[in-house]
Amino acid sequence: MEQEIAKAKILLESLPYIREFYGQTIVIKYGGHAMKDETLKHAFALNVVLLKYIGLNPVIVHGGGPQIGHMLEQLQIDSQFREGLRITDQATMDVVEMVLVGKVNKEIVNQLNLSGGKAVGLSGKDGGLIQARQLEMVISRKDAPPEIIDLGKVGEVVHINTTLIDSLQRDGFIPIIAPVGVDAHGETYNINADSVAGAIAAAINAKRLVLLTDVQGILDPAGTLISSLTRRQAAEAIDNHVVRGGMIPKVKCCLEAVEAGIEKAHIIDGRVENSLILELFTKAGSGSEIVA
Repeated sequence: MEQEIAKAKILLESLPYIREFYGQTIVIKYGGHAMKDETLKHAFALNVVLLKYIGLNPVIVHGGGPQIGHMLEQLQIDSQFREGLRITDQATMDVVEMVLVGKVNKEIVNQLNLSGGKAVGLSGKDGGLIQARQLEMVISRKDAPPEIIDLGKVGEVVHINTTLIDSLQRDGFIPIIAPVGVDAHGETYNINADSVAGAIAAAINAKRLVLLTDVQGILDPAGTLISSLTRRQAAEAIDNHVVRGGMIPKVKCCLEAVEAGIEKAHIIDGRVENSLILELFTKAGSGSEIVA
């Protein structure tokens, strides 16, 4: 009986958070280890379905870099990277689209449906969802002219058409979005999933943006988790090199989302089971939040 009373108490403690989020949209970028470990994949699906059943509107944007790399290796197509971005020729783009849209996306849809949800898989081509253009990378150098790098079919978001997302949400579906966009001429581009998630969150006026990653969150110089930062503190953390490496674009993505009107953006450890629920429905949370 004591265990059952404790469970009831936990449910009651979550009530203020459920009330706060009821009817609101949450955009979640799904990636990293949480997409590879079977236990974590199942837990993530249950977390998302639970959000839907208690009145939230989750929208999922997923990555798939390791899966793309594995398929390219099997097809003996070499991968080259500049500044962490994969140089994408037409052959590589064909594989990217096949893996992200045809395999990874449908696996996530299937997992959520098996867990009791109503998920629908999309790419940026569906309904003109993600309008893109080629990403121009320019690297500034102190003693030389800037270097312009041609990344091929790597894109950036120009515009998000929210019509399809709105329609699916009205009918109770959970959109699962692959970060593939298309330009005005019909050319297809591979886009960073964090950037797509941030752009979608801003376009649909989401209440929160949550990025699942393979680190605990934002850490101070001593390696201690910083649970909450203001926009100014987050920007200073980048300038002071507290935030380094692959965490920089994630923090910048969160800053852009908050500046666009999102109430809070979260970076959480997807390696922790049920980290999504812990972050949204407990006082302590499970990662780092950047607040307006």
